[in-house]
Amino acid sequence: MGMVVTIRLFAMLRERAGAGEIELDLPDGARVRDALDRLDDLAGGLPLVMAINRDYADADSELRPGDELALIPPVSGGETVPAVVTTEPLALDPLVARVRDPRAGAVVTFQGVTRDVDHLDYEAYVEMADERIRAIVAEAIERHGLCAAVAEHRIGVVPLSEPSVAVAASAPHRGDAFAGAREIIDRIKAEAPIWKREEGEWKRGTRPPTPPA
Repeated sequence: MGMVVTIRLFAMLRERAGAGEIELDLPDGARVRDALDRLDDLAGGLPLVMAINRDYADADSELRPGDELALIPPVSGGETVPAVVTTEPLALDPLVARVRDPRAGAVVTFQGVTRDVDHLDYEAYVEMADERIRAIVAEAIERHGLCAAVAEHRIGVVPLSEPSVAVAASAPHRGDAFAGAREIIDRIKAEAPIWKREEGEWKRGTRPPTPPA
């Protein structure tokens, strides 16, 4: 007996495999580590984060027939929920309008823009990135007592001087607004499965940490 599991690949893994998805035949009761052993030529040596059906997993997690196992290379960096991953250009004014609140005495905005090169190429595991950004924003709102916050990330080609990521946060006091916006952008860069390619090379960035159980 056996089962088929779909392996979802991104960035340098997708290029190595020549496909964004592959199917793997595994024995019943197989775990993530068994899939990784079979894919050692493709993914060996990379500090991967894994996800089963869009939930973070570890090497001992059990796989079931029909599961989607995403292998997530180190990411780079670099709302009132929902967060948005989009191919469209980003603009601050709509984000500021979304965080406007009569309780707010401060609104902080941030944009990360392409610099030094003609353009950057961004790729994402869109469904999982959207869910991760939603969680990051919601946690920052609660932790810093924000009135509201919003974050958007652009994927695809982002030309020189145009923003790839934008954050807006409002709070009664400026210290909380600054702290909340800073936490959101720092965690997006570290945790959201979004990669950038600069001059033909994927930037490894930092390993996205597995959230605590």
